[in-house]
Amino acid sequence: MDDLVTVVRRELHEHADPALAPGQQAYMKSAMPFLGVRVPEVRRLTKSAARSIPPADVGDLERSARRLWDEATFREERYAATALTGLRLAVGSLDVMDLLEHMAVTGAWWDHVDEVAHRVGTVLAVHPDEVEPVVRRWIASDDLWLRRLSIICQLDRKADTDLVLLTAAIDAASDSPEFFLRKAIGWALRQHSKIDPDWVRDFVAEREQVLSGLSRREALKHL
Repeated sequence: MDDLVTVVRRELHEHADPALAPGQQAYMKSAMPFLGVRVPEVRRLTKSAARSIPPADVGDLERSARRLWDEATFREERYAATALTGLRLAVGSLDVMDLLEHMAVTGAWWDHVDEVAHRVGTVLAVHPDEVEPVVRRWIASDDLWLRRLSIICQLDRKADTDLVLLTAAIDAASDSPEFFLRKAIGWALRQHSKIDPDWVRDFVAEREQVLSGLSRREALKHL
């Protein structure tokens, strides 16, 4: 009997469009090749495969996702692994946190990290006491992508955003020359400006000499 990983791989190969693959690989500057399956289709195929061979529990799902990720020879397999962590069974589960961190560190590019950020934010919302220390460790990390993750992991939290945690993440990265951190700071602040524009205005004004021009422009883009 086929397992979930086998079915996902087969579906990805059957829906591949080789004409798309070179452009996708070039756009992502990826050393790993693409099959030529668009991300929405990867998600659809992954969900369909999980319905046909449902994981027994979160641990079973996590093992399948980790195997897809670690054994990937095409980038879509990693997109599928991330999609598995977004299934209802895994959403908000502490059991996937180690895998999410692993994905951020080994994926080491914005497409992987930005998708993982949504998953982390959900787990943080459900288990704040357990996840906040993890995010604070990322804030102090030497790893660029964990630092980006610490800044953008609350994008979906709206009024429930932990502003103390967000402030810590931004302040720790505000003097960095790294584009991906500067952009993340602006993105996080711009997102929160939809909920509390006055807080964002004050935040940026207080740090005018510290935040990069890119971060300030992105933060105030819609204000």
